[in-house]
Amino acid sequence: LKQFIDLNNQVFNRFSKEEQRKLGVHVCPGGDQDSTHSADVDYTAFLPMLFELHVGNFYLQLSSEPDRVNILKTIKRYLKPHQTVFIGVIDVINPRVESPEEVRDRVLEAAQYIPINQLGTTDDCGFSPFCDDTSTTREIAFAKITARITGTKLAEQRLSS
Repeated sequence: LKQFIDLNNQVFNRFSKEEQRKLGVHVCPGGDQDSTHSADVDYTAFLPMLFELHVGNFYLQLSSEPDRVNILKTIKRYLKPHQTVFIGVIDVINPRVESPEEVRDRVLEAAQYIPINQLGTTDDCGFSPFCDDTSTTREIAFAKITARITGTKLAEQRLSS
């Protein structure tokens, strides 16, 4: 992993610090054809090194994690002040559409560990990471995206009051 981080940082270092703040990386256990090929990899083991990447944004699968709190504690410990983490609040593999309230609660949970100005939301992964992946219908994908947007706004209202 260290070699992977070092190699990627060689590329990221070609960008200015301002440009690096706009760059981001996505991490998930896999979502192509509804497979999770890396589900056995422990986030807490590699997140400390992941946050050594010279980018400003991290898009992390989180909604389908069995122990989100432990991962959020790890993020809190290793996230640098100039970095933003976008937590996955939508499980793209499960066809059940999350309610906006479920999304809101996931954001509020994360806000207990991550400063609000460093927190954003995303889907766990892409809904169709490869052009031949039709496992998620367009209607379900749009319903899930709508739930993410609405739920995030609900959390924002609660956090700003």
